[in-house]
Amino acid sequence: MNSLKANIRENTTKGELSIIRNNGDVPAIVYGGKEQNQKVSISKKLLKTLIDKQNFLSNIISLEVDGKAQNVLPREVKYHILSDEPTHVDFLRVLPGVKIKINVPVNFINHEKSPGLKRGGVLNIVRRQVELKCPSEKIPENLTLDLDGIDIGESFKISSVKLDSDVVPTIQGRDFVIATLAAPTVMKEPEKPTEAETAEGEEGSEGAEKEATAEGSDKSAADGAKGDKKEGEDKKPAEKKPSEEKK
Repeated sequence: MNSLKANIRENTTKGELSIIRNNGDVPAIVYGGKEQNQKVSISKKLLKTLIDKQNFLSNIISLEVDGKAQNVLPREVKYHILSDEPTHVDFLRVLPGVKIKINVPVNFINHEKSPGLKRGGVLNIVRRQVELKCPSEKIPENLTLDLDGIDIGESFKISSVKLDSDVVPTIQGRDFVIATLAAPTVMKEPEKPTEAETAEGEEGSEGAEKEATAEGSDKSAADGAKGDKKEGEDKKPAEKKPSEEKK
């Protein structure tokens, strides 16, 4: 259990609250039970350390005020709109037997032992938190779901979670889904041409090639013939002029 030390504050104005924050502390209030609400301040540095840890709002904290420790549950943290620094915290006293509503995170284990994930399946988380109603002293840290042996198409429902008899989900009347193991999404490859289409295409290309070759040969032959004719015409002996008659 985490712990924090708090100091009682007696501020009455916004200016006094600003002084507390400028001194590195965060104003807070403790309420619940038969005792009166208690105004306190806590170290911002220590508070941020706890906030950075997982599930701050669902973990019980031992808060020491003037040397007296009491169990409290963080219920709300307010932040500065620009700096995102914590500016105020509400703590609820944890009293035995008093039931409260709280969001409990869901935790998945044994990912490497899931045959569905090994085959490329996708864990689709529907609810990362489940709201429960339970005694303040029996708040579970998380809801653990085991992926060992889980295959594609299987799902986790609230009935899959082992809960104490005093711990119940606030959603009643249906066995709601927490997560499913879905099939992998595969990109469809372009269709390949069939063998007949391929053969026909090759034959068409071959025929066109032969036709082009034949056409080229005929053209060459015609050009050759023209060349022979021209060459023959060039080589044709000139006609002899009749010799002049003897006078």
